[in-house]
Amino acid sequence: MRVELSEVTLDVEVSGEGPAVLLVHGFPDSHHLWRHQVAALNAAGFTTVAPTLRGFGASDRPEGGPEAYHPGKHVGDLIELLAHLGLDRVHLVGHDWGSGVAQALTQFFPDRVRSLSILSVGHLGSVLGAGWEQKQRSWYMLLFQLAGLAEDWLTRDDFANMREMLAEHPDAESLVEHLRAPGALTAALNVYRAGLTAEVQFGAGLPLVPLPETVPVMGLWSSGDRFLTERSMSGTAEYVAGSWRYERIEDAGHWLQLDQPEKVNELLLSFLKEN
Repeated sequence: MRVELSEVTLDVEVSGEGPAVLLVHGFPDSHHLWRHQVAALNAAGFTTVAPTLRGFGASDRPEGGPEAYHPGKHVGDLIELLAHLGLDRVHLVGHDWGSGVAQALTQFFPDRVRSLSILSVGHLGSVLGAGWEQKQRSWYMLLFQLAGLAEDWLTRDDFANMREMLAEHPDAESLVEHLRAPGALTAALNVYRAGLTAEVQFGAGLPLVPLPETVPVMGLWSSGDRFLTERSMSGTAEYVAGSWRYERIEDAGHWLQLDQPEKVNELLLSFLKEN
């Protein structure tokens, strides 16, 4: 369904009955990423709320440059969405960029979060402190800062470089088709340009705030993730003030919820039912 908020209209899938789970996707996905989790969570007695973030998929792409896509804007959209749906507290699940947005929401609105599950991307302090191997794997984040150049590189030869980055994604072709729309690729890249500037990537003067004590946190990392090292997730333990659970998933790439849906669902359900 389409949900009109104060700044944007988002494409949102809401289904099921029971305690609410807010599912937040990352780059360059949409709410369709969570289709296997939605089915399992609904069957287990949970309501699922899966929005497509501003700038992605069929949601609005506001003008105004990178500042319109700052992580704080996404957090504001999600808080407004919860109010629109009459939801006070939710279990929060985020993947990739959605993990960063979910963590920010948890830090600023801990009273709205029953539990936090982060997939692939750990706490920023853990990612920044994960050593040289992680910096090598994150090379594309610096490229994405270069407006125009990044778009040219990703779209050259019929999106050849984007296809290579998405090689392990089961939905690669449909994502590329979405990114062909005028302004779609720039909007998707703007989340990096607003939230992960070169200064942030090198940790320049950045306060690394731990996740609040009141919110239990689970981190899931997949052994086949070529963008993120295990240390970048497991080190999140140092930045969690409350309870922390870490799970490693084998035989899955970066999009672990599509590669190993049954295992991801099993872990999510066990964690949510505990909290």
